[in-house]
Amino acid sequence: MASMHQATGYVQSFPSDRLDRNMAVNLQRLAALRVIVDTEYAQSLSSLIETEIIPRLMVAHTATALTADIVATDPGIDALEIEAFAPMVMAVEADVLLAHVESILARGVSLETLMVDFLAPTARLLGEFWEADRCDFVDVTMGLWRMQEVVHEIATQRQAERASTGGGRSALFVTMPGDQHSFGTVVIEELFRRDGWVTDRLSEVESADLMKRVASDWFDLIGLTVSCDCHMADLASVIVALRSVSRNARVCVMVGGRIFSADPDLAAQVGADGTARDAKLALKVAVDLVREREAGAAALS
Repeated sequence: MASMHQATGYVQSFPSDRLDRNMAVNLQRLAALRVIVDTEYAQSLSSLIETEIIPRLMVAHTATALTADIVATDPGIDALEIEAFAPMVMAVEADVLLAHVESILARGVSLETLMVDFLAPTARLLGEFWEADRCDFVDVTMGLWRMQEVVHEIATQRQAERASTGGGRSALFVTMPGDQHSFGTVVIEELFRRDGWVTDRLSEVESADLMKRVASDWFDLIGLTVSCDCHMADLASVIVALRSVSRNARVCVMVGGRIFSADPDLAAQVGADGTARDAKLALKVAVDLVREREAGAAALS
């Protein structure tokens, strides 16, 4: 076999020094590509945390009035707990994180405090870890996903405990089709649910599936979260399509995200009924919109 290699010139064609040089060049190219990719990911991650996740968590404090008696005795969160929890979300599974969060709630910390003073700073700290090269983009992404699972599980467990103050109104919260950032939608849905709304959430959904859902189920309100400028061009047509297929001919459509926080007038331009800069205002706007539609329907009947 050795003579065959020599006869064909295999060994001579690929000498070890040439292989070493090629490998070195390829490694340099991969390293350069990694820098470019990491930079783009860093910008994306920083934008996601600062403009979507943290703002959505921070607005949770506006629901404090619903649980003022609890907040009055809320023991709060220690900074050391956040520093210990941030590495955990990148290292353990969601069920372990859930048990940890439930232990915090069990000692009297309110859900609002958990979101504002614990989960939001944890999300910010994950971004700082990334910027300091203490972890990679995948670690942070998985950590945020696990946090999302924790929020959703807490919401499911506590659904039966919440007093209904929303008049049985229903809302569907949707991350704009094609947008993968859905953590903020999870949190805003939870805040509406706590106010008594019957809520549902769709993320990473195709437009066709979204239309089927709206056509098959009744919703008083549809909330669309937009976290990327690239979706603005299609948003108006999506809203028109939602209205045309909706079982509720008077469905209200609200839009949210950093784009509309910066320029609320864009909501009307894309055909939405309203937007809000925070959760407290979003709840008020939603209730007012639905009541107005209900009053209009009653006047016509």
